[in-house]
Amino acid sequence: MSRSADRPVPLRGGRTTRGVVRVGDTVRRPASPASPFVASLLDLLESRGFTGAPRHLGRDARGRDTLSYVPGWVPPTFRPWTDAQVAAAGALARDLHDATRGSDLAGRHQVVCHHDPGPNNAVFQDELPVAFIDFDMAAPGSPLEDVGYMAWLWCVSSKAGAPPVEVQATQVRVLADAYGLAGPERAALVDAMLERQARNARFWAEVRAGFTAVEATAAQIADRIAWSRREHEHTAGYRKVFESAL
Repeated sequence: MSRSADRPVPLRGGRTTRGVVRVGDTVRRPASPASPFVASLLDLLESRGFTGAPRHLGRDARGRDTLSYVPGWVPPTFRPWTDAQVAAAGALARDLHDATRGSDLAGRHQVVCHHDPGPNNAVFQDELPVAFIDFDMAAPGSPLEDVGYMAWLWCVSSKAGAPPVEVQATQVRVLADAYGLAGPERAALVDAMLERQARNARFWAEVRAGFTAVEATAAQIADRIAWSRREHEHTAGYRKVFESAL
């Protein structure tokens, strides 16, 4: 590896982990309380043949978590996505969940959830999402926790320039179909969307109150709370449209 390849390149990481850099074909992340679980999860995913996540490579000399670098691009902002992109994301989430079913890490829960599988934590290749990154919030849970969050961030938006709500609802169906969501879980998907929007508002309210340490200005925190509440109002207001599409 050349000297230039050894030079750390800062990466645009998640909102809770600072100092993430790329070094050659690896990613170095400061260790955190989540590190042991994430390492075990990535090892499990590798052992079960799931290719849509980085590989855990241990710790470097500075004690940083070392992961394989997944080539591709990560969207810098939220935007409308094509049906093919939404379907690929849904199928990727299903494969991720299936790789954790029945594992010790999932325990008494159905699966291990990523808990933040938005487009901002997806690596794209040839215009399609092929991997999830930033597993710091991963924990045992219900598939609907991830699918509800994805239905929101991949398909739904209250912005004035967003696609019509009927198009948004169709994409929620595309996601649910690609994931294979059926029965009572499918019937509860809109509730799961609303719960994740409310949870996001609570998360940022806790950041503002000082209960959770996240790198963000007071204005950014206020904007994220307001946005989450607008999204919740939008989803609740068009609930019947979303349910009808499903």
